[in-house]
Amino acid sequence: MPGFGMDQAVGWSFVSLAGFIFTYYTIWVIVLPFVEPDQPIHNFFLPRFYAIAGPLVAGVVALALIGAFIIYVSMPKKVKKS
Repeated sequence: MPGFGMDQAVGWSFVSLAGFIFTYYTIWVIVLPFVEPDQPIHNFFLPRFYAIAGPLVAGVVALALIGAFIIYVSMPKKVKKS
């Protein structure tokens, strides 16, 4: 089947990206509060405000897109009579 290798590569890249984001966010939210603020590991992470604001904004955008999709699908379609 042609293209199967490319599909697999794209799938693995998405899984790897999701794993990296999960690991980064977990360290940022769970581990970092227990590390002293003067440690150099804090240079790799944004301020804690973004740990809450980022997912909150993403959730609001996702809910807005889902709502817009539901409204679009629910609207009656006008049929042309010829």
